[in-house]
Amino acid sequence: MLAIGLEDKLPNFRIDLGRLDDAAERTLAATLKAYPSLEVPFHSRWRHFVFEGQDRWLAVDKAARWPDHAARARAALDLAIVSVLLDAGAGPQWHYRDPVSGKNIRRSEGLALASLAMFANGVFSSNADSPLQADAEGLARLSDQAVRDGFHVSDSNPLVGVEGRADLLRRLGALLASKPEIFGRNDVPRPGGLFDHLSTLANNGKIEAPTILSELLHHFGPIWPSRLSLGGVALGDCWRHPSLITVDATTELVPLHKLSQWLTYSLIEPLQWAGITVTEINGLTGLAEYRNGGLFIDTGILEFRDPSAASREHDVSSPLVVEWRALTVALLDRLAEVLRARLKMDSESLPLAKILEGGTWAAGRTIARELRTDGSPPVKVISDGTVF
Repeated sequence: MLAIGLEDKLPNFRIDLGRLDDAAERTLAATLKAYPSLEVPFHSRWRHFVFEGQDRWLAVDKAARWPDHAARARAALDLAIVSVLLDAGAGPQWHYRDPVSGKNIRRSEGLALASLAMFANGVFSSNADSPLQADAEGLARLSDQAVRDGFHVSDSNPLVGVEGRADLLRRLGALLASKPEIFGRNDVPRPGGLFDHLSTLANNGKIEAPTILSELLHHFGPIWPSRLSLGGVALGDCWRHPSLITVDATTELVPLHKLSQWLTYSLIEPLQWAGITVTEINGLTGLAEYRNGGLFIDTGILEFRDPSAASREHDVSSPLVVEWRALTVALLDRLAEVLRARLKMDSESLPLAKILEGGTWAAGRTIARELRTDGSPPVKVISDGTVF
């Protein structure tokens, strides 16, 4: 997609790599502001559980009496998987009223703290004696109203895609129950049962990040709403674009898998806590979401061919959105090269997971606030709550 765009042959965007330095400067400034020592953690769900210097997950973790490291890992994977699947874009109007600080918290941070509170209160568990878990039965019976209540949704506080989020978790519950050999090896079927499965795939205590992604795509694929399929396999976050022509069955297909890759990033730390080393982290791509993608439009690297497209709403499956997301992934690699050269670091010391966290996501949010009073992304996307 980037190669076609650099030949100025894409239908929706022009590309100006000459503006890449501006995006790099903004990303570096955001990184140094948040992490002056450049000791940047991975871009994962765990960052959003920290609010005003307080690690809310750590408080839950310390209060729990885990019988062993595996039980702790299962609970951490339960939380990460459910919380990430709930983390599609919230919309500009929604907020979470945090009972601890009394503050209204928006977007990903608000969604994270809301989902953590739901988890701690046993909303996803079918066992009142074991609230700190999500399990097949608890997820399968999750109601739309329970999600509305957990996220403080009302007519005056609307959340985009509530029904889609709830349905995704119900689909997850049904899937877990259907695969006890994967998700219920040592407990009731639960998302965290994936820990036991991944443990069997580790070689000498090590597992590659792309292996984790592959397992997530393979085992969680059926939960996604009906979209494209190939050979009877649901493709999930994969879409068509008319510019990508091949001679086989994959013609026009653009695989992105934003949530699955972010989930992979978010499983790295719980696996590490349990003593499993995750390698080949650079085997994952950047995330095709609206903060990273917004950075490239707002800095002028990407320019709408039709300026009026910025004011119209676009379906997530539209060629414009697919094109934008694909270019975002490719441009993140280009931006990473510029940042590493400036900092005299390599891909091992500054992997993409840290650049995203430092990083492009924060810089995208900052410039969005500078340019638009509500901080919204530069592309208006119609979301069902299961992609962004």
